Parts: sequence; structure tokens; C-alpha cells
Amino acid sequence: MAACDWLQQSLATLTSHRTFSWFAANDVCFWEFFVFRVRHALNMMLPNSPRSDEVEHLLRNAQLRDALEPLFDESINRVNVHVMTTGAENDFLESMLEWERAPILPICEWFQPKLELPHPDDLNDQQVRDYLYQTVGRLYEKHVVLDFTDHLTDRQLYCIIYRDILPSHEKMIRRQSNYLHWDCANTDGDPDAWLRYYANEDERQMWAEETEGYLPPVDDPPYPRDLPRAPL
Repeated sequence: MAACDWLQQSLATLTSHRTFSWFAANDVCFWEFFVFRVRHALNMMLPNSPRSDEVEHLLRNAQLRDALEPLFDESINRVNVHVMTTGAENDFLESMLEWERAPILPICEWFQPKLELPHPDDLNDQQVRDYLYQTVGRLYEKHVVLDFTDHLTDRQLYCIIYRDILPSHEKMIRRQSNYLHWDCANTDGDPDAWLRYYANEDERQMWAEETEGYLPPVDDPPYPRDLPRAPL
């Protein structure tokens, strides 16, 4: 029997409800025992072969699915094992687990000490600009990215950070590939700025067809900035 086939059969047996109940009743760490058993068996079956990455992926996959079981919802159905490698599936499951476990905190409390800014009315224009770019950089370090800012003055953007972004309660996810994007063109629910300055022609026409709303003319944003970017 191939090692991976044997492992999959072992997973089915060891992850049964009866097996879990025995471990719980006897206060034995299931995964420490399971990983030991699997690796010991593989060393016996394949004494002259290096440990397979696929076996490690399968072990990790079982751990992740066990951790996610109490949190199960329709998201798990997005994992299509027929088109994803086990490594890719594990990456997706890890992102789900990190999302579920991440604390919800005001963004200002993602920083130690807490990130606090002076009130906009207490700053002159140069101070606003200095604080603005310093704060944008610090937010980017926490993977908070500001999108669609070029129609705003420095003071307007500073006010959005001060009033809306820093107090906002969000999931603090530490995953390197995860970014929180803040849409600065739609802060009041009015799509005019996005349609005027940022939407391409296809997006504009689609919006007009769906809403039958007023389509503003295209214009160049008046305050272009070179701020940190990240993929959506």
C-alpha cells in the first residue's frame, strides 16, 4: 500500500468520533499521539526514504480541519480538493483559521503604544502633512492600505484617518499576505468621487445601467499621491 493511501485510511480511522471520545476521556493529546504514530509507521514502511512533503501536508490538513470543525460554515465548501493541491488547501484553511481566531480591535489599538493623533484643528497645514505621511506609513506596517485618496486634500485625508480609520473595530490578522483596504472614495456612501476620478469606462457604464443614476464626467484627481499599495 502506498504511504499516502495508508495515511488517508489512518486519518479516517483515527479521526472518528469514537477515537476522539477516548482521547478526551483519557486526557491524551490526540495530535501528538497521531503524528508520532504516523511518522513511526512511515519510518518502518519507508526506512530508506526521506519524509514526504505530501505526508506532512496531509498531517497538517487533518490538524486544520479538526481545528475548524467547531467553526464550520459554508466557507469550508469553497475548498475543492479536486483542483487544489494539499499545500494550497492548507494555505486556505490556515487563512480561515486565522480569521476566526483574530481579535476585533480598534485599529489604533493594533499599535503598542496605542496610536493617537492630534486633533486636526490643532495642526497647521505643514503639521497635517507631516503627521499624515508618517501615519500612512505606520498603517501600512500593519497592512492597512488607503485606496482612492487622490481627490482629497491632506487635511481631508488626515480627518478620515483620525475620525474613521483609527477608531474602526476590525479583525487584526497578522498573516503576511492579508491587507485591509480602506476605500477613501466612498466614505459617505456617495459614489460620485469613485465614478469621476477612479472608475474605468466599463465600470462607469455598468454602474449607470444597474442604477440608472447620474454619471459624472471623468476628471483627473487633483491631489495625486505616491502612497503604499497592496494587491486586493
